[in-house]
Amino acid sequence: AVSSAAPGLRVRFTSPHPKDFPLPLLHLIAERDNLCKALHMPLQSGSSSVLKRMRRGYSREAFVELVTAARGLMPNLAISTDVITGFCGETEEEHAETLAVLEQVQFDQAFMFAYSERSHTHASHAMPDDVPEETKQRRLREVIATFRAGQQQRNEAEVGSEQRVLVEGFSKRS
Repeated sequence: AVSSAAPGLRVRFTSPHPKDFPLPLLHLIAERDNLCKALHMPLQSGSSSVLKRMRRGYSREAFVELVTAARGLMPNLAISTDVITGFCGETEEEHAETLAVLEQVQFDQAFMFAYSERSHTHASHAMPDDVPEETKQRRLREVIATFRAGQQQRNEAEVGSEQRVLVEGFSKRS
């Protein structure tokens, strides 16, 4: 509604749950020039079993299908994500599944963290934080390296192209 009521206004979606991207919304984003072709889709983990323990409400397959559909409609869509490594009980196989999704999707930006227990969460009450800190940090380094490799490939594909950008304001750091 906002995009048609104010066509001069640029609109960007931030931090929605992957379930909040039905196909009609993706079509609308693809069709409207004032809807930014950038989405934040929090992966959290590339393992369906970890996502289930996290109570995320979606699987690895559903997430990849959503990204595939979005990029099918908008090939130049920028996608950012969140990744947590070392969640309670995460195995090496589950970690490898996360790396595989990072390789497949090639996110444009990612916020990546080693799991740390948060009070008042289901995990803090029901699951032991049983992945050693050294393992979490190694896995985080692997996640970061895998993300950066995919990001570099996507960035290199854009060299020489023109892009429409949204400037939000002056940087406080520069």
